[in-house]
Amino acid sequence: MTALDDQQLPGFDALLGPTGRPQTEFPKPKQLSSHGPARIISLSNQKGGVGKTTTAINLSAALAEYGRKVLAVDFDPQGALSAGLGVRTHDVPTIYDLMLGTVKNPNEVIVHTAFENLDVIPANIDLSAAEVHLINEVARETILARVLARVADQYDVILIDCQPSLGLLTVNALTAAHGVLIPLECEFFALRGVALLVETIEKVKDRLNPAIELDGILATMYDSRTLHSREVLERVVETFGDTVLETVIGRTVKFPDANVAGAPITSFAPDHSAAEAYRQLARELISRGAAA
Repeated sequence: MTALDDQQLPGFDALLGPTGRPQTEFPKPKQLSSHGPARIISLSNQKGGVGKTTTAINLSAALAEYGRKVLAVDFDPQGALSAGLGVRTHDVPTIYDLMLGTVKNPNEVIVHTAFENLDVIPANIDLSAAEVHLINEVARETILARVLARVADQYDVILIDCQPSLGLLTVNALTAAHGVLIPLECEFFALRGVALLVETIEKVKDRLNPAIELDGILATMYDSRTLHSREVLERVVETFGDTVLETVIGRTVKFPDANVAGAPITSFAPDHSAAEAYRQLARELISRGAAA
């Protein structure tokens, strides 16, 4: 191997794109004349640190930029999605209250963010106790679906940011969803768990939610300068084919900077390549029919 093996080949991304397929120019979506009912998308991966929350924040914002009314549901006890959009998580009603039924109306929990067309149902550490409290509930796997059904007509897209597990909360998210987006870090160990997640999705489809489908696998934290990133992405495309989205999200320090600022990358650094990557992801999902 020469030193060039760990460098991006000139023109490679421009000719074929990182996934090795011709790069598609996804058109800017048309404005909607009306809103709802929402298509519900669950962002899921049982491995942590793969870019789920980053994708939930920035995909929500990109869709909102294109005139879609978006509800982002923080379904992780860490509450990172809420914090990343500048939403308070303490001493406020959260998704936990809706799951337990202590708050009946989701509109009492929904927070209108500082970003046009983008609302949030927040979460905090209380959600970590939900599985214990819900274990004896009848039809406990469908509680989130019933909560979201009450507000689905108000939105075009509902994005659920799942916690990194395959427990009852994630099953709730999959049961509520029309589609699943799997963020996958371009790293070998992240690749190993995808087959298990796909198997879980198939079980949910068979037993709880026949309408669910896999909207795509999104490669994240891609670094074209490293041979490892390129090899992992190549392996993912070989294994999952067209299920892998053309859009690839690269590594950048702008993401943590934006999180600290409590803003999506599309607002924090609107001209940065990472912001454009999430706009492209929004356009790709809309072109595929996976978003309104």
